[in-house]
Amino acid sequence: MKRVFSGVKPTGHLTLGNYLGAVRQWAAADQHRADALFCVVDLHALTVDHDPARVRRLTRQAATVLLASGLDHRVCTVFVQSHVDEHARLSYLLECVATDGEMRRMIQYKEKAAREQRRGGSVRLSLLTYPVLMAADILAYGTEEVPVGDDQTQHVELARDLAMRFNQRYGQAFVVPRATRPKVAARVMNLQDPLSKMGKSDDAGPGIVHVLDDPDVVRRKVMRAVTDSGRDVVYDRASRPGVANLLEILAACTGGNPEALAGVYESYGVLKRETAEAVIEVLRPVRERHRELCADPGHVEGVLRDGAERARAMARPTVDAAYRAIGLLPAGADTGAPVLNAAR
Repeated sequence: MKRVFSGVKPTGHLTLGNYLGAVRQWAAADQHRADALFCVVDLHALTVDHDPARVRRLTRQAATVLLASGLDHRVCTVFVQSHVDEHARLSYLLECVATDGEMRRMIQYKEKAAREQRRGGSVRLSLLTYPVLMAADILAYGTEEVPVGDDQTQHVELARDLAMRFNQRYGQAFVVPRATRPKVAARVMNLQDPLSKMGKSDDAGPGIVHVLDDPDVVRRKVMRAVTDSGRDVVYDRASRPGVANLLEILAACTGGNPEALAGVYESYGVLKRETAEAVIEVLRPVRERHRELCADPGHVEGVLRDGAERARAMARPTVDAAYRAIGLLPAGADTGAPVLNAAR
């Protein structure tokens, strides 16, 4: 079976975009068709100013939502990134292969650094280098496929480049991965700003539907979604981004086609109501299962502990081999140096 790796960052509550664009696909297909690992990448949450207690809380919540969404620990490996030391070990080796120019060209770094500069501030060094840690997340496991949204494709390309460069310089150590993307709703947009992604970092935004939102909250957010000028319902991402976003969400929830659905509705109001109900229904079993798992925290802890053990066993041989290939002396090896007389 192919090896698949993907992860979620605990910087906010998981959103409808996370679920439709990634997590649901992981549960329905990826965990069954591949040797799959799904990780809460908590080390990535440290690249920005954060509250330690909140990171811990969101890490647990993210892991619980993944399990509630249908990831089966008996079928796949679910774990927390910081519980497996090989991620950080390999990240430094890859930093020694990556270049400063590559890091500064990464889109997310450029956008966030520019935003902070306009505010008169600066960003953490880890924000510059975290794409290398992401590459380590992928390469440590011999990953062949990485299910990602459009905005993460650049990071997978970096992982590919670093793997090939390392292999060429030091010998064959890594599998070269490739990105895979779902066909529909790969990128769910903000309901209030349909030109921006529905990101989980904007927790308080009225355009963000969270997986664990109550039905009334979901209904209110969808009904207040921004639409476009005109009255007819047309699927056109370029000129009608608000309506197109609603149609794509509805299609992802119901298994339909956005263009075909556009011909069904004569008003924005009806489209919003049916989209809201479809979202509520698709999230209902996840919310119910999440409540059950929260009532048994020991189960979630056990799943994460076992997952970390399995992940560690998979990653360690690859990372150890990379250490040897790049020229580092294995721990406990005979260095050939004279032994000092302790009595002296």
